[in-house]
Amino acid sequence: MRMDNRIAVVARIKAKEGMEATLKEILLSVIGPGRADEGCIKYELHQAIKDPSLFVFYEIWQSKEHLQKHGATSHMQQFRDKVKDLVKEPPELTLLTILSS
Repeated sequence: MRMDNRIAVVARIKAKEGMEATLKEILLSVIGPGRADEGCIKYELHQAIKDPSLFVFYEIWQSKEHLQKHGATSHMQQFRDKVKDLVKEPPELTLLTILSS
């Protein structure tokens, strides 16, 4: 049985052509509020070297419940509204069980 309730998230976000800088600015603006959300352990943004239109968040949350609360915050709802016309496709979220740290 798994005793550790932490959950990791990889969120892949692909910008439409020509929208990379605008999307990057919005993504960077959500880091502070995301890190301040209850249960946030890690909240990092990355940009692919070979494909600068690809952004990846790597997050660790104390529990799936904390992640769900984060997703329901007003700043995340506003974020989704701001980026919907800048992204090539809906963000791809992968939830991960942490096996080692």
